[in-house]
Amino acid sequence: MSKIFIPMMYELSVLITLAFLMSKLHVFRNLILLKNANIYQKIFLSIIFGSFGIIGTYTGIPVNGALANSRAVGVIIGGLLGGPFVGILSGLIAGIHRNLIDIGGFTAFACAVSTAVEGTVAGLLSSSLKRTKNRFLFAFATGVINESLQMIIILLLAKPFSEALNLVKIIWIPMSLLNSLGISVFILIIDGIFIEQDRMLANLAKVITEIAGRLLKCFKEGYNEETAQSAARIIKNLIQADAISFTDKEKILAHVGLGSDHHKVGNRLQTKITEEAIATGRIKVAQSKREIECDNEKCQLRSAIIVPLKKGDETIGVFKMYKKEPYAISNFDIKLAQGLSQLISTQLEIHDVEYKEKLLEKARFKALQAQINPHFLFNSLNTIMSLCRIDPLKARDVLLNLSQYLRRNMEIENDLISIDDEMEHVKSFVSIQKARFGNKINVKYRIDENCDLLLPPLTIQPLVENSIKHGLLKKVHGGTVAIYVRHYQKGYKITIRDDGVGMDAKYIKNLLNKKDKSLGKIGLINVNKRLISYFGDCSHLKITSKKGIGTQISFYIPKKGDVAKDESIVG
Repeated sequence: MSKIFIPMMYELSVLITLAFLMSKLHVFRNLILLKNANIYQKIFLSIIFGSFGIIGTYTGIPVNGALANSRAVGVIIGGLLGGPFVGILSGLIAGIHRNLIDIGGFTAFACAVSTAVEGTVAGLLSSSLKRTKNRFLFAFATGVINESLQMIIILLLAKPFSEALNLVKIIWIPMSLLNSLGISVFILIIDGIFIEQDRMLANLAKVITEIAGRLLKCFKEGYNEETAQSAARIIKNLIQADAISFTDKEKILAHVGLGSDHHKVGNRLQTKITEEAIATGRIKVAQSKREIECDNEKCQLRSAIIVPLKKGDETIGVFKMYKKEPYAISNFDIKLAQGLSQLISTQLEIHDVEYKEKLLEKARFKALQAQINPHFLFNSLNTIMSLCRIDPLKARDVLLNLSQYLRRNMEIENDLISIDDEMEHVKSFVSIQKARFGNKINVKYRIDENCDLLLPPLTIQPLVENSIKHGLLKKVHGGTVAIYVRHYQKGYKITIRDDGVGMDAKYIKNLLNKKDKSLGKIGLINVNKRLISYFGDCSHLKITSKKGIGTQISFYIPKKGDVAKDESIVG
């Protein structure tokens, strides 16, 4: 028994060395890291671990017409890592080979059967391995159990029994201990792959998070030479790369680092691999100058990864990371470039959404500007004409208010205006209405002092117009509209309250219905949308009303950086 310990240790060291070398191959690492391998990948894994079993057979030590070997190591590892399918198939591969090289041999058939059984048992234990805390001890115990099963199968199937018993006495302990140790070491090597992967992903997340914080403002103005140049500088300073480049579909937008003497901003695309990445929309990796195919022979860039930038399904350009050494693009670099590409593509899509939202906001504002009822204009002019005969000075004042109202309505371009400017617009409108309807319309202004409130233009005026038109003028003797602007610690509450005819609950419920534009509610809907767009849901219009008593419309505008939490203020 003691004579086969040292030779078996040499045999095992060969397998462990092979396992270590295999763990450095990207193909093998990627297969091991797969969570849901397909049938072809499982077959490939079975061939790999079955081959380990075959190597274990060939390096075996002759003992009494049989072999003391480490064939089970590869098969059991295959089962533990790949599950029942890989365990059974790798066991069959190694087992059938064992029988074929020694057909009719003393233990050939028994060893073939036991190898397949060991692979199956290991496969059934694979889910338990994933849940166990001490994988080393679990793997060792699995090895001991399986090698003991092999000895039992040899005793049952090998003939004559006396020779089988003598063989088992010699090989059982060495094979059980050493092969189990080999399986445990193999598992440690595999665990190293997962640990390295976790470490890489942690570093990747750290780098991308740091870059994301810096890039946040870069692409707010879109994808152009200025924004790309700024982003390239940031990325170059934070990662290990000799050059960073951005292009659109036709030309270089930015190139920072080595090669900037000929990879110049504004030049047409200079590498074939970039054109291929844009045409196919797929990542391209070049590990040599020949693969990059730069049209400048003196270019010092020797390896690169080119990742398409997309808006939806459309490729709009590429992000490129260059290194001056050949074969320098690692798996970490590839994942980093992919992550940055997704980050930048997302930022560009967000910019597009924000840009379209701004256009929509302007369209809503233009709709409000254009929503001057022709009847209001004609009636105002008729009022002025009438006043010209009986009160020329008052006609002059009304005409002045109308001109100011129209000018403000058409010339407002700023996204936000002061409360003072908005109230001047309201007062011009109210003066025109009072000239027409006299004492039927009364407006009170209750505005807190030192209000530095900014709000979208044409916010309060449409609400006051709504109160006058649908509230006061439907009463025989008219009524009063009160405008309140209250200053709170975290924001402002604006309230427009009238004592008009009021509304029933059903009408209020449908008042801000976006689909229903038949009730003359476009102004209210637009104001509501614009408030939410600028300040969030906390600023939506709140409408309360009672039939015969009046209506109140209020909204809240938070100060910059604050969101309303107090319902007593918001409501």
